[in-house]
Formats: sequence, structure tokens, C-alpha cells
Amino acid sequence: MLFLNELTELDMKKRNRIATVIEGSHVGKKAIYIDGGLYDSQGDVEFFTSIPDEAILSEKATVLESGGERIFLESVKPNPHMVICGGGHISIPVIKMAKMLDFKVTVLEDRPMFADNARKAGADQVICNAFEKGLAAIAGDQNTYFVIVTRGHRYDVECLESILKKPHAYIGMIGSKKRVHSVKELMEEKGFERELIDSIYSPIGLRIGAETPAEIAVSIMAEIVQVKNKEKGTVGFTTELFQYLKTDWKQTKFPVAIVTIISRKGSAPRGIGTKMLVVRTGQMIGTIGGGCAESAIQQQAIQCMEKGQSKLVCVDMTGREAEDDGMVCGGIIEVFIDCHQLF
Repeated sequence: MLFLNELTELDMKKRNRIATVIEGSHVGKKAIYIDGGLYDSQGDVEFFTSIPDEAILSEKATVLESGGERIFLESVKPNPHMVICGGGHISIPVIKMAKMLDFKVTVLEDRPMFADNARKAGADQVICNAFEKGLAAIAGDQNTYFVIVTRGHRYDVECLESILKKPHAYIGMIGSKKRVHSVKELMEEKGFERELIDSIYSPIGLRIGAETPAEIAVSIMAEIVQVKNKEKGTVGFTTELFQYLKTDWKQTKFPVAIVTIISRKGSAPRGIGTKMLVVRTGQMIGTIGGGCAESAIQQQAIQCMEKGQSKLVCVDMTGREAEDDGMVCGGIIEVFIDCHQLF
């Protein structure tokens, strides 16, 4: 069984990858890679050590074959972190939508009243200080998404100059094309590489004709989701799932099954790597799309826990029979049911 204790204790500042055998003679066996190196494994080490480096160093979930085994590789990382510079009218709906999409949200705002509004909107952290000082407290990393929506040109420049020096997954800045052009020219004069400057998403957001603060927030979040899923992929081990494994599971000691989407075709609702935890009691944490398909997987997961076996299953949501059963999406997904027991 996968060493879930080791999984929940991983250092999220490092690049962590999990390899799971989903088909072959070693189904369920796993290996953990940390910063590209094999940290721990179960079963035959040879088929884990022969996995290509590019697959180990990637951030996206992928399926490959090694040593006659079909293996699923995925990253274990924290929920993405959004840092919003500015707590004005656009920031409020951005905060709310980001929280709905499982981002950790930090807001920088130097006006106490607007900082309080950001707290009320659900921001995880609000730093009420000058932007320069607030950004000094944020290191940034490859999982950090910076959104610059301040109230003025000079604040945009101040924030951007600081952010361009930090590691990041995304930088977006609001403003007209003319204003954005002048800011970018100024950044080049300050010595930043043109390639880095051109990577800024500005004017921020997808072009959907947004006008109201809420509509602008939709365009911003749509662009960020597009960038995140193209470059990083789905966060399978969510905060909610980790929280259950770290606390409730160790207290109840019930068998659990981690259900993961391995592949998808058609209009399946969730992406590869999405996870749902099924407890032997029937409780479910997270979702792989809902509906009758999820209910059917729940029952199969319980059966797998009773037998103590992990397995790969296919759910076909196409055709008349699936439609009659309420599987309205019309896609096909493969899911791996991975059973665990706390010893």
C-alpha cells in the first residue's frame, strides 16, 4: 500500500512526484520522487528507475509504460497561490472566484477599509501595508499567480518591478494597451529581459467584452485557469483530501480508497489527475464529476476495499444506456481505485 503517512508529510516546497502501477503484475505499487530523484518505492525498483527524466520532472499527470507495467505519474503540490495587488472593486469578485477554484488567496492593500473588504470576501491573508513592503514578505514560487489590479499607474509599476524578480507561474496586470505599453517599456529600461516582460499577461484577462467588475473577474480567472491547466495540470491531492488523511483517517482508521481519473475522452467533466476519496462507510471527500458515474465508482470502491484490491475501471458515459442512467456528459473516463488501510 502507498505510504500515505509519507505522502502527507512531503515538503511542498520541493518537486514531488508519485508513480503508481495501474496495470501489470505490480498493480498498486508506488514510488515517490523528490526533486527528480527516487526517494522511496515499493516493488521492483527497475521499472521505477527506468522512467524517463522528462516524465519525472514534469508537473502534469501522465501515463506511460515501463518494464511491462502501465504507470501513472502525478505531482503532489499545494493548491495554487494567488497574490492580488489591490483590494478595490475588481479584487472582491476575483477573491471569491479564486476561493471557489481552490486557490489560496493573499491580498495586498494599503488602505484599511479596502483591506477589510478583502477579508470579508474570503481572502486567506490580507497584508495592509505599502505594496513594496507587502511584496517583500512574499517569496513567490512556480505555483504563485500574481494579479496586479491597483488603483493607479505608479502602484502598478511598483508592484510589477518587485514581482518580476520573483519566481512565478503567472503575472497579470490590468490597464489599457497604451498604459501597459509604457509600463513594459519602463521595465525594459530598468534592465529586465524582454522575454520576461513579454510573458506578462496584460491587459489582464481573456477578451470576452467584460465591463462590470464581476465580468472582468470572470475574464481574469478564465485566463489564469487556462494558463494553470495548460502548464501545471490538475491539483489532485487537494487541501480537503490531505486534511482528512492527516486527521480524520488516523482517528477513525477506516479503510479508504483514493479514486483518480487516469484518462478521459469526450466531454468528461473533470481533468486527468482529479481525485475523490471514498471511505469504507460510504463517505466521499472531493468529486470526480458527480452524478451516476460517481455513484457507480463509489460502490466499486467499497467493493475493492472489502477485497483489499486496487484496480483500474472504465466508465462509459456515452450511448443511450448511459443517458438513461443520467450520465449526461457523454465522455469516457478511466479511473484507478487505490485501496489503503491504516495499520
